[in-house]
Amino acid sequence: MDKRDVAALFAHLERGDGAKFFAHVADDVDWTVMGTHPLAGRYRSKEDFLAATFEKLHKVLPDGTQLTVQNILADGDWAIVELRSMASAHNGMRFDNHYCWLCRFSAGRIVEVRAYLDSWLVAELFRQNPIEAIKGS
Repeated sequence: MDKRDVAALFAHLERGDGAKFFAHVADDVDWTVMGTHPLAGRYRSKEDFLAATFEKLHKVLPDGTQLTVQNILADGDWAIVELRSMASAHNGMRFDNHYCWLCRFSAGRIVEVRAYLDSWLVAELFRQNPIEAIKGS
């Protein structure tokens, strides 16, 4: 994957089309979210990763999040993608986070990710917006 290929893939996230992005993520992806917060952990499948992270975020960020790619570095099977998110939580808290995803590709699909982000901000988001207190959760 070269830089253009990676940019085209991540453009799906920028447009809010997670389904098209995740169609290029292996079902058995090894995805580690670094840190000490409610979303941190190592997930051994796309299904587990989405349930433990994106689905939880959707419960506390009612209008979703706008992701923007800031930088991409690509070399061989690996790409480093710097992202920024902008969102508002149920209680009005701004959730503007920065991410660095190290992505390994095989046959055009993401097979491994190590994601770094602001742990404190994620922990604070869920402290101020507990999932169990949100209607419909």
